[in-house]
Amino acid sequence: MKSLLLLVLISICWADHHSDNYTLDHSRVIHIQAENGPRLLVEAEQAKVFSHRGGNVTLPCKFYRDPTAFGSGIHKIRIKWTKLTSDYLKEVDVFVSMGYHKKTYGGYQGRVFLKGGSDNDASLVITHLTLEDYGRYKCEVIEGLEDDTAVVALDLQGVVFPYFPRLGRYNLNFHEAQQACLDQDAVIASFDQLYDAWRGGLDWCNAGWLSDGSVQYPITKPREPCGGQNTVPGVRNYGFWDKDKSRYDVFCFTSNFNGRFYYLIHPTKLTYDEAVQACLNDGAQIAKVGQIFAAWKLLGYDRCDAGWLADGSVRYPISRPRRRCSPTEAAVRFVGFPDKKHKLYGVYCFRAYN
Repeated sequence: MKSLLLLVLISICWADHHSDNYTLDHSRVIHIQAENGPRLLVEAEQAKVFSHRGGNVTLPCKFYRDPTAFGSGIHKIRIKWTKLTSDYLKEVDVFVSMGYHKKTYGGYQGRVFLKGGSDNDASLVITHLTLEDYGRYKCEVIEGLEDDTAVVALDLQGVVFPYFPRLGRYNLNFHEAQQACLDQDAVIASFDQLYDAWRGGLDWCNAGWLSDGSVQYPITKPREPCGGQNTVPGVRNYGFWDKDKSRYDVFCFTSNFNGRFYYLIHPTKLTYDEAVQACLNDGAQIAKVGQIFAAWKLLGYDRCDAGWLADGSVRYPISRPRRRCSPTEAAVRFVGFPDKKHKLYGVYCFRAYN
């Protein structure tokens, strides 16, 4: 009986002694173990946040510290945000803050700042999101010899599309594939983006580069020319190839645009050069492949007229399948790369908003 009473008294004394060792946040209690455990804890309330190109987003990050170990001041705390590359081999600096000293790096300059909702808030706000902002970010908090990190993924609403140039299929090395996507108002897609597109029904039998340097392709309907009829649906992986010498197609990703995509009503059909000039005369530019895919997927754009695009291809978007207009599926239909001087088509234009 005496042993039991002594145990109860010890437990009460331990609880009283450690009663100050936590921080309240939205009714949560975060215990910081001052002895044998971390004295600094970093957490992201969400593992993934969603937005779109041109939008603003907050990457959540908060830290909890043991005041008995560090004292009450927070001026010594260093907050650093980096972006993880798609292959996870390196980190790209985004933002660093230590007291009144703050520094922003690269393309993030003028677009990022700490939310500062509370003394322990290390959340990062990114404004005017670009396609390149997609990815995983690391929040690191350092105080003295203690540090901890949390990772947040930024996902963008958008569409993945396969692409090859006028030269034909399997003509792009990795670097050319990156540039090909940029030329079409897009970026090279990540594996996660391709996987999500496959889950959404994307089926494409030609292998293409992804941002991590791998070569893959999505199959929803297994068949003989595409890995075999008796195989299971999935994203087929060719592995990693020489980025300079190996040649494949590419999977691109694009998102919402700030402008108007439209089919130009014109009294006659046009050669490619005439199509380019017609859009300029209308205060616009000839549209890019990424823009027709974004209009089709994100805006439901539907037009059964084949038209020139900036890369010299001719396509048309169908969101409502019907007879003579992609009767079996909603898709951006590809006519080909016709002779620019002698073949006559309509044209799709794009007018950017200021």
